[in-house]
Amino acid sequence: MKQILALLCMLAWFSHSAAAQKTNAKTKSRPAAAVGVVAGKTIYARNCLTCHQADGGGVDGMNPPLTNTTYVLGDKTRLVKVILNGLQDEDIDGEPYNNVMPAFDILTDQEIADVLTFVRSNFGNKASEVTAAEVKTIRTTNRK
Repeated sequence: MKQILALLCMLAWFSHSAAAQKTNAKTKSRPAAAVGVVAGKTIYARNCLTCHQADGGGVDGMNPPLTNTTYVLGDKTRLVKVILNGLQDEDIDGEPYNNVMPAFDILTDQEIADVLTFVRSNFGNKASEVTAAEVKTIRTTNRK
């Protein structure tokens, strides 16, 4: 009886180990940018959606759209600084927006990279990812 129990325990352990290896293989094969987009979507929903809307379209005259703007598709440094410092009294692609965007400098470098990667690759945007290393460098040299 003890031998059967020991055999069942070994089989359960091997089965669990194989399942864990399959899960790890799936996670490892997923590109880092794809993982960042998933995390970025959650961060967007928590911090950005209220003002910029679910479709990234913003609110006319109040909150700028995140769709096909030079801010989103252009210079990553400028975009990261918007997250770190907020934005006020600045036109976006020639259009005035009157709402003040607060700074989100409480987000980690990885969180900023993830949310910006999400924004730059959604809402019809097709721009390169933002990495945590890029955010860290920009944060280190950040001047408001």
